[in-house]
Amino acid sequence: MTIPFDSRELRAFVILARCGSFTKAARELSLSQSAVSHSIKALENDAGCRLLDRMGKTVSLTLAGEQLLRYSEKILADMDAARTALTQLGKWGHSRLRLAASATACQYLLPPVLRQFKRDFPKAIIQVETVDTPDATQLLRDKRVDLAIAFQSVQTAEFNFHLLFTDELAFALAPDHPWIATGSGPVDVPRQNYIFYRRSSHTAQLIQEYFQRSEMTLNTVVELGDMEAIKQMAKLGLGIAVLPRWMIDKELRQKTLAALPLGPRKLRRVWGALWRRDHPLNVAQDTFVKSCHRWCERLASPADFRPRPDLPVVVD
Repeated sequence: MTIPFDSRELRAFVILARCGSFTKAARELSLSQSAVSHSIKALENDAGCRLLDRMGKTVSLTLAGEQLLRYSEKILADMDAARTALTQLGKWGHSRLRLAASATACQYLLPPVLRQFKRDFPKAIIQVETVDTPDATQLLRDKRVDLAIAFQSVQTAEFNFHLLFTDELAFALAPDHPWIATGSGPVDVPRQNYIFYRRSSHTAQLIQEYFQRSEMTLNTVVELGDMEAIKQMAKLGLGIAVLPRWMIDKELRQKTLAALPLGPRKLRRVWGALWRRDHPLNVAQDTFVKSCHRWCERLASPADFRPRPDLPVVVD
């Protein structure tokens, strides 16, 4: 196993190379000339070659010395940068927030929360991975993120879970759809055209399982990875979407979309913040989670869609 160079010897070597004199180098390092000379000899022994040519009171670099100097300067600069970064982390407001969140959370939840977070921690570094719940939990396992905004499920038992809010999925459709225009409500459900979020998502799996329990398979016409695009297509009557009420509250008030319950059973999702049980939250992360909680209480403001921690995880 190769023994690494001593950082103190490298620093003495760099300063000596720059000064060109043991006397000047000793003065800058606040050491005796013999101490500097001892460091250089030890470094040459470790390197296995001569690094300096001594000419009276001055020194010059050998070819090996010139090459080591380039590496030494970079090594010492990286070490100084690492020390500065660690020092900054210990100061209030200097932190790192690594998040995993779905595209929906990134679009509707994170912007106002992160805006407040940056006010509280203006020098914090924020990294966001846009993934669905299964991938978010894997990123947590791999320690590639510190927090995830995701749905509660049987796969999240290994993590701490902080409830943010519970929502209910409903049919979202154009106001002139026959279900609305005739007042018939949901009839011939499997034969309708549907616009779904990508099938690999947790929500798509919940919807599929929900209708399978009623022995129904929905006819998917369009599959998208963007909720705004899904809403726009539903507005145009290209199909029926299955969305939470809070996401289409504006469209319902403007009467550009209508909503109907999926059926006698309700399909609910439990949103929360997840983190590893062996990774307690620091001040910045805890502040972020609390900000999410406050915003989600506003997000789920309609009376029949208020957060309720007593609700079942998936379907009741």
